[in-house]
Amino acid sequence: MNILASFVRLIDGLNDFLGKAVAWLVIPIVVITFLVATMRYGFSVGWVSVQEGYMWLHGIVFMVGAGYTLLHGGHVRVDVFYRPATVRFKAWVDLIGSLVLMLPVLVMVFIYSYPYVMISWSRLEGSNQTGGLPGLFLYKSVILVFCVLMALQGLSLAARSVLVLTGHREFETKEEEHEGV
Repeated sequence: MNILASFVRLIDGLNDFLGKAVAWLVIPIVVITFLVATMRYGFSVGWVSVQEGYMWLHGIVFMVGAGYTLLHGGHVRVDVFYRPATVRFKAWVDLIGSLVLMLPVLVMVFIYSYPYVMISWSRLEGSNQTGGLPGLFLYKSVILVFCVLMALQGLSLAARSVLVLTGHREFETKEEEHEGV
C-alpha cells in the first residue's frame, strides 16, 4: 500500500504543479485578446499569428490543466447522487468510473490521435493560414499530453479509491476542497 500511496502523491503533485503552471498562461491570453480586439476594432489591423497565439494558449490551458481539474473535483458529476453519498460509495464510483469509463476513452483518444500527431511531426506542420504560427505539430502534441496526464490522474483516482476502501482515511477527499467548484 505504500507504493500505491506514493504513486497517488506523485501523480497528484505532478498535476497540481502543471495546473498551477499553465494557469499563468491566462494572463497572456487576456492581454493578447485585448490587443487583438483593440487593433481589429480600433485600428482595423489584424495579425493571424497573434489571433492563433491566444487560441493555442487557450487550448493548452484546458488540455494540460484537465488533470488538475480532475484532481480538485472540477469535472462534471451527477452531484445529486454523488455529493450526499458515503465515502465508501464515492470511492467505488470513482474506482469504477475511472477504470471502466475514463481510462478506456483516453486510451482510444490516444490511439486515434497518435498517427495524426506523428504525421504532423513528420511534416513539421505549421499553420495553414497565411501569416499563421509555425509549429502546429507542437500544438497538436498537446492532445497526447492531455491523454497521458488525464490517464495518470485517473489511475491516481483509482489508487486513491482503493486506499480509501482499504481504510486509509488520509486519502479521503474533503468536501471543502470541492466547494465553489
